[in-house]
Amino acid sequence: MGKVTGFMEFERIDEGYAPVAERVKHYKEFVITLDDAQARQQGARCMDCGTPFCNHGCPVNNIIPDFNDLVYRGDWKNAFAVLDSTNNFPEFTGRICPAPCEAACVLNINNDPVGIKSIEHAIIDRAWAEGWVVPRPALRKTGKKVAVVGAGPAGLAAAQQLARAGHAVTLFEKNDRIGGLLRYGIPDFKLDKAHIDKRVAQMEAEGVTFRTGVLVGGMPGEGPGAKVTNLAKETVSAAQLMQDFDAVLLTGGAEQSRDLPVPGRELDGVHFAMELLLQQNRANAGDKLKDAINAKGKHVIVIGGGDTGSDCVGTSNRHGAKSVTQFEVMPMPPEHENKPLVWPYWPIKLRTSSSHEEGAAREFAISTKEFVGDGKDGKSGKVKALRTAQVQFKDGKLTEVPGTEKEWPADLVLLAMGFTNPVASVLEAFGVDKDARGNAKATTEAAGGYATNVKKVFAAGDMRRGQSLVVWAIRKAARQHAPSMSS
Repeated sequence: MGKVTGFMEFERIDEGYAPVAERVKHYKEFVITLDDAQARQQGARCMDCGTPFCNHGCPVNNIIPDFNDLVYRGDWKNAFAVLDSTNNFPEFTGRICPAPCEAACVLNINNDPVGIKSIEHAIIDRAWAEGWVVPRPALRKTGKKVAVVGAGPAGLAAAQQLARAGHAVTLFEKNDRIGGLLRYGIPDFKLDKAHIDKRVAQMEAEGVTFRTGVLVGGMPGEGPGAKVTNLAKETVSAAQLMQDFDAVLLTGGAEQSRDLPVPGRELDGVHFAMELLLQQNRANAGDKLKDAINAKGKHVIVIGGGDTGSDCVGTSNRHGAKSVTQFEVMPMPPEHENKPLVWPYWPIKLRTSSSHEEGAAREFAISTKEFVGDGKDGKSGKVKALRTAQVQFKDGKLTEVPGTEKEWPADLVLLAMGFTNPVASVLEAFGVDKDARGNAKATTEAAGGYATNVKKVFAAGDMRRGQSLVVWAIRKAARQHAPSMSS
């Protein structure tokens, strides 16, 4: 694939960024994509490796060597056709996927991997610019009606595939706009929401009906963070959907935020990360908000070292925070992985995001013990500080290191420790069995097609898998169970 000797002749070229001082002044995308020549050179680095571990590392099994080769040869239209055959939304994954395909690249054994994600990004942007992305309505209708609940990446991908199979698809979303956590969880500077809007227009032309502001199942759910992204104005019962549709597919996200129940948790100024991110994305869309969270001039502490925490860092910097510090309870990982030991699997190593580069102190192996308020008793009012201790693994357990207590100034604390499971009330409304983690229990066997214990009710995406990547949500669930829905 590519140029036979390309991997020896050419170095990896990474996508660039606009300067920090410029990009923190706005919420627009700032990645500088590869030009044609750079993309072709990256495609040339793809080896004739025999076994393409990259497409096994990719959750949607993109046919990576083929589109790399086609880009190298300048055949962009066929490169798009190959990419489109496995991935419904490359403009999402080409921007926000962490690229497990690159970790699995054979060249990554002892060199820098092929820039697969940047090539994908270049292909899909070229396809939109050239008008190659067009509606593909079904030639024949099955007469079957399918309800998809949850308009995030899993719901969008499944709805599109089901509509193209000829089913009449209605997509229900409890928020006021389509996209789920793509819309409200990922900052605009990482994913411009115009990309979602273009896909919605395409899917409407393919026959998908969108119903926003509709909560399926009644109550929004209990537990930490369950109501954060609920902007519903009406409800529809599970019984009504079962009556009106031939099949129901549950594709909601894992929205139960992990809480931190330490003293002072109830203080003003301690928020879930999703509260900040949702409000900022709504403001960017033109919504007028009251009492919105703002980090301007504040000491901000983000608890949680993952992508959501990184998004809080970038958003806080754009607000004009006085300082931003990110806590991670685990020890600092190595800067470089031991490739012979971990390849082709996703390695644990230190990852520095563009948001970190914009300004943030990072603290590892640290645990929060208490939030301190500005009231006289230190237990009321607004948060003004938090107390921590260093931790270490000892005898297989995470234990506090004596004498390492410290107090940190904090005017705003954002809890970004991940998500535990989907909103339970949706599953309970349909009578769907849950697994040990609170996710929908559904078969992954091809014959079962992600079926739950309830006849004609299916589950896919985070609803079945739990918190995961957008690319896993897009995975070809609809292709597996579409035939069983039409039978």
